Amino acid sequence: MSPWDWQEIIGTIGFFLLIATVITVSIWQLAATRRAKVGMAREGEYRTIADKGVLVHEAIERQLAELGGRLAEMHSRLHALERVLKEVD
Repeated sequence: MSPWDWQEIIGTIGFFLLIATVITVSIWQLAATRRAKVGMAREGEYRTIADKGVLVHEAIERQLAELGGRLAEMHSRLHALERVLKEVD
């Protein structure tokens, strides 16, 4: 075996390790990119759900305010009716 044979073997092993490293890093980066895209899509869905929740919350607040007004009006009418009934007695 000549000294050049060892250098060729070491060079070949080094070349294959380099190729394996490049392929591994490329796959790792593609996977990281895909995870980031999935995360962004999920965040978009959560944002949509949160926006819908805010709209529903605002609608409920408006309905409660309207019901509170109606209740106050009924309360005043009830007091007026009680006064009338007390005067009749």
